[in-house]
Amino acid sequence: MSEVHVSRRARLRESCAAEGGRNPADAVLVSLPSNIRYLTGQAAPGAALLLGADGEDTLITARAEDADPGRPPADGLRTAVLAASEGDPVLVAAQFAAESGAGSLAVEEHHLTVARHRGLGRTAPHVRLADLGCAVEQQRVVKDDEEISALRVAAEITDQALGELLESILVGRTERHLALELERRLIDHGAEGPAFPTSVATGANAGLAAHRPTDRRVEEGDFLSVRLGANYHGYRCQVGRTFVIGTAPEDWQIELYDLVFAAQRAAREALLPGASCREIDGAARRVLGDAGHSAALGPSTGHGVGLEIGEDPRLTPEAMSRLDACVPVTVEPGVHLPGRGGVRIDDTLVVRPQADGGPELLTITTKELLAL
Repeated sequence: MSEVHVSRRARLRESCAAEGGRNPADAVLVSLPSNIRYLTGQAAPGAALLLGADGEDTLITARAEDADPGRPPADGLRTAVLAASEGDPVLVAAQFAAESGAGSLAVEEHHLTVARHRGLGRTAPHVRLADLGCAVEQQRVVKDDEEISALRVAAEITDQALGELLESILVGRTERHLALELERRLIDHGAEGPAFPTSVATGANAGLAAHRPTDRRVEEGDFLSVRLGANYHGYRCQVGRTFVIGTAPEDWQIELYDLVFAAQRAAREALLPGASCREIDGAARRVLGDAGHSAALGPSTGHGVGLEIGEDPRLTPEAMSRLDACVPVTVEPGVHLPGRGGVRIDDTLVVRPQADGGPELLTITTKELLAL
């Protein structure tokens, strides 16, 4: 993958030069961990990446273990490991930039603290600071084949973990216990860990978007909604499913499930290159609104996924962007009825043109309303 990372850093330099107009930044400082991983392939918490004015790229880490000594050196990437007394990698990167003759330095202001930003000014007082903005995040939106392959594996691990849980006895077990078991199964099947905190919600809790598992025990007749995802080589997916425990579902449960399923299907079918993000959101929102649940969807229908579980694009009513091919997104409508519970159905898909079969579904756990 080192050649891929060299190419990504070259593209970032080119985009910065184009955006900079008459005053492009001489050097670029990247501090957001997911952006560093995208540009180097190395996960180094607290590190800084300097694309220098001299054309040299340097990864600066605070600890030797973060330098990932088992990984061969990446093409065109130097690694500098700081001793404990040598300070903050971000400030050291600014010092390197100044020493290399950079007159200006683009930084990720949205990630830097105020204290760090002030420290940059003190460390390199003669270097003009510019805002890099979200240039790296924008570059990350469209995924290459290697990234989509990692997402496919993450989805396979997630489906496998969820499928195994559904084959076990659930009645009497707590939400918290089931969530911990799912996260253990993700790791057993090869995940680095969960993509986000696993949510298991039962009874009146079911269908809540960000429910934190409690000690409530699963009971007969409950809705059970689960949201989980695997982190595989840094790439994260998301799946959400809803089931009924024990007996056959009641009429109101079937009606609610069918409604959310119809909303999700409408949004999935609209996932095509060139479609606006607000169109996708609107497709799901109209189905729920026609049934009297216009406020149930919340602020968005979904979001991008990749090295973070909540990247651009955002599928919201206010979104102005349009979808490109090879962009992975979630589609995750839900309805929660206070005091009764609710339904969530989440999938991770990759936007594909109709000529290639339309959106590629990565999470394939059944969406049938099962009685477990």
